Amino acid sequence: MEKQFVKGRKELHKNYAVRAIIGVILLAAAGVLQLAARGGTGSRLYAEGVGGFSAFGEWYATTVYPYIVGIYGRICGIFSFSVVEISLYIGIIWMILYTASHIMAAIRRTETRKAAAGAWFSAACLILGILAFLYTACCGVNYYRRPFSGYLELEVRDSTVEELADLCEYLTEKVNETVDTSPYNRTWNTEGQLAMSALGETFPQLAGYYPRPKPLTVSWILSVQQLSGIYSPFTVEANYNQAMTDYNIPHAICHELSHLRGFMREDEANFIGYLACIGSENPSFRYSGYLTGWIYAGNALAAQDRETYMALYMRLNEQTQAHLAANNAFWDRYEGKVAEVANQMNDTYLKINSQTDGVKSYGRMVDLMLAYYRQ
Repeated sequence: MEKQFVKGRKELHKNYAVRAIIGVILLAAAGVLQLAARGGTGSRLYAEGVGGFSAFGEWYATTVYPYIVGIYGRICGIFSFSVVEISLYIGIIWMILYTASHIMAAIRRTETRKAAAGAWFSAACLILGILAFLYTACCGVNYYRRPFSGYLELEVRDSTVEELADLCEYLTEKVNETVDTSPYNRTWNTEGQLAMSALGETFPQLAGYYPRPKPLTVSWILSVQQLSGIYSPFTVEANYNQAMTDYNIPHAICHELSHLRGFMREDEANFIGYLACIGSENPSFRYSGYLTGWIYAGNALAAQDRETYMALYMRLNEQTQAHLAANNAFWDRYEGKVAEVANQMNDTYLKINSQTDGVKSYGRMVDLMLAYYRQ
């Protein structure tokens, strides 16, 4: 009996070791991919801020990543709900129960404290390895691909206040032409796929399969972080905040879907989302694109020429002014420490991935819009 017990304990420890070893291997694989992506920097498409791209990053994003989206993304796309959101809830519950069960086993002496610690450590190591590998393979390497603007050969440069004002005036006219008061509905998920697919006909770099975008059931998770959407590299899903003001949603959908073509930089995703929306046949999407562009460009203009900005704002139709007021009221409800911490974490995350401007890189969309407008 004692021999069987000893043998069983050895088998248990062996299983723990195997889990830990697999976790370490996956961590090492993620590290190798990161080093390969960051190691060789190619031509810099921006003089500062965004950085360069590597030959490996470009090759991976155009050769390997599309298969990940086409296979893994297609599998997760079968489900109408956000797989990563449900997995998060299940994972938290499992972690609590798993930890509690081993603690209770150690207390009751049906398991030694050493075995309990080994079980927890090996499980943590395996989970960390899986998450690190999925993140790197489905997201991390893509930060080092060639920027989308590089394919367009846009002249991204410093612009004058007059040029910025011209862009804002153009966007004001387009917003007033396309104003739309349609409420959010789930058909926008399909419209987002269609808008991105249509853009792919113009820009081959955006062609390919797009899994369905998904709203988070508990969108409060994004709201408290002041986020309109998030790309999940763990499930290759484009998730968005369905609680925010309706006009935000179409652009957020296209923004997140652009990440599924391997364009991870936020300024690029904003710009791609803008192009997809204004080129859509759906009026809600066109309005969302032009209004989102107006907000980014308008904020930049307000910082330089408040008087001109206010004059353009007063030229917006009443419905749009009401939408902007509702949007400000919505996000103001979630101002606080959680939002500050989330913003700082996002800033750090972007800088770790070589977006040296951090959260300010979102505003670089204005530079791209100006370059596109000039072209």
